[in-house]
Amino acid sequence: MTSIGIIGSEGRMGVALAAAIAEAGHKHCGVDKGGNVLNLASDADVLVDFSSPDALEATLDACVAARTPIVIGTTGLEERHHYLIDDAAKDIAVLQTGNTSLGVTLLAHLVREAATRLDADWDIEILEMHHGKKVDAPSGTALLLGQAAAAGRGISLDTSSERGRDGMTGARGRGNIGFASLRGGTVAGDHDVIFAGAEEMITLSHRAENRMIFARGAVRAALWLIHQKPDRYTMPQVLGLS
Repeated sequence: MTSIGIIGSEGRMGVALAAAIAEAGHKHCGVDKGGNVLNLASDADVLVDFSSPDALEATLDACVAARTPIVIGTTGLEERHHYLIDDAAKDIAVLQTGNTSLGVTLLAHLVREAATRLDADWDIEILEMHHGKKVDAPSGTALLLGQAAAAGRGISLDTSSERGRDGMTGARGRGNIGFASLRGGTVAGDHDVIFAGAEEMITLSHRAENRMIFARGAVRAALWLIHQKPDRYTMPQVLGLS
């Protein structure tokens, strides 16, 4: 039986993770704000973190000290957080993703395949909707899908994306990837990737009905990660897609 540690165990995702771990027949332990992360990292076989970007540095330090692998599902990460993850991955196995859903992982694969085969005459727009309490936009999943589309096109998302349109914005940039974010209600997460061509359109979609899908995917990733050597990993590798 594997022991899976939960960072942010009292949050909504923490509660869902505890249920998913029990469902899978394993045991869990956890800490919330102010808890001793080093003790948790020492006691657990692997950690799962869905807390906040501000806590990530201390969490990674604890994991490296205890030589404990970690799955990071926290969104809103900045460049410095990715630098910290890269540094930690020299000593431990780290899987970082904007979405742990197995369905979204497959969707990103399909988006990349479509973007590879459809040229810049096909505009790509990513529409996402989440509950009204979500604080970051675009969502981590939308950015993950945007990165998949950009990779398929062989372009940089940083220099080829359009966000926050309002007023007289001018014509859409050819080949750019657009984002739109909606917030409201209790939506767990809806994402549409639209390929709009001349007189035809393709939409690839994913609907999250309950956050348990993210928890179950995170548990599967955690169980997979335990057997990996120190490095940085992604959800497609869990499914054998890359």
